[in-house]
Amino acid sequence: MARAKWRNLVLAGVVAGLPFSPRAFFDQLAKDMGQMEVVLEPQADPLASLREVKEAWAFHVVKSGDALAALAAAYGTTVEAIKKANGLKTTRLQPGQALWIPYQVKTDEGPRIPPGVRRYVVQKGDTLEGIAKKFGLSVLELVSANPTLDSLDRIPLGATLLIPEEKKGRIVALAPGMSLFDLAERYGLEVGALAEANGVKSPLELKAGDLILIPGILAKDVYAKLEKKREEERRLAAERRRRLQAQQARRRARVKQVSYRPGKASLKGFQWPVRKFRITSYFGYRRLWIAGSNFHNGIDLAAPIGTPVYAAKSGRVIFAGWGYYYGRYIRIDHGGGVETRYAHLSRIAVRPGQYVKRGQIIGYVGASGRGAFGAHLHFEVRVGGRAVNPIRYLPR
Repeated sequence: MARAKWRNLVLAGVVAGLPFSPRAFFDQLAKDMGQMEVVLEPQADPLASLREVKEAWAFHVVKSGDALAALAAAYGTTVEAIKKANGLKTTRLQPGQALWIPYQVKTDEGPRIPPGVRRYVVQKGDTLEGIAKKFGLSVLELVSANPTLDSLDRIPLGATLLIPEEKKGRIVALAPGMSLFDLAERYGLEVGALAEANGVKSPLELKAGDLILIPGILAKDVYAKLEKKREEERRLAAERRRRLQAQQARRRARVKQVSYRPGKASLKGFQWPVRKFRITSYFGYRRLWIAGSNFHNGIDLAAPIGTPVYAAKSGRVIFAGWGYYYGRYIRIDHGGGVETRYAHLSRIAVRPGQYVKRGQIIGYVGASGRGAFGAHLHFEVRVGGRAVNPIRYLPR
């Protein structure tokens, strides 16, 4: 019978609570397994959570040179406990003899890490390349010791990395129900070499969650996935940069340098309120929030401070003074519910109640008020008290 089959039978028997006392069973098991050992999982114990240790058993086939004292030391038990478990009267052993060895597993210890492996806490400014260089490792070796990493470029501040200072290889956590034999078989290694690399003297030392170093096996698959992820992230970052550059180019294209000759008017009787300017912000929604809104009620015409501002259409001045966000500003009523506003002025040249003609100087460009960012004229057209797009009223 194959080793794996015998081990499954033994484990199944323990789970089912079947007795293992008949010598015939032990002798047959020893004969079939030769010099191998079987590690049995601890039996279920309803009080285990209240104790610091729980019982486990190992099945050991005596080899030439074995002694009870050495076995007791290897398994962390006593000679008397082994003798009692097996009904032995003396300490003499015979090669091929089958023994049950009682063992106590501590449950209050954290995960075991392999010898020659240290922990490193990620500091501010650390990178995988920098950490690897610091400890004389390649990035692949560092990733192999930490195969749960999800990025080659981002490592959380304060995260703990495992640093192999002696043997290099892949470090994995022992899954529930998995043994050193299973890992050795999975990675094509001799179980003895795997045990030696991890300083394991007894398979019963290990428990689920313990970290095992697989010597000479590097996590090339994990590294390849992280490299692919890095390439994709860089591609997306480059795409975002291209989109941003295109957006900025479109925004710059909207900032027009415009010049209109004096007196030129639209079909609706309006002229531009400044003769030479740059349009830096249009009517409508924008990213800038002012007074709790990102809707821009007019257009911004950038020009040097002191540039003359002209009445866009003939009408009567109904306000000339200060506004919190508008700064110094003017309102002109053109009749029929149509009104224009001129904000952020450096100086006002008209007074309330005054009648002005189209093209008459009413003030000068400035940067007054909380809503001003640089020298410009904020110009609005309102119909029935509602802001409309000024571009529709101005000459093209």
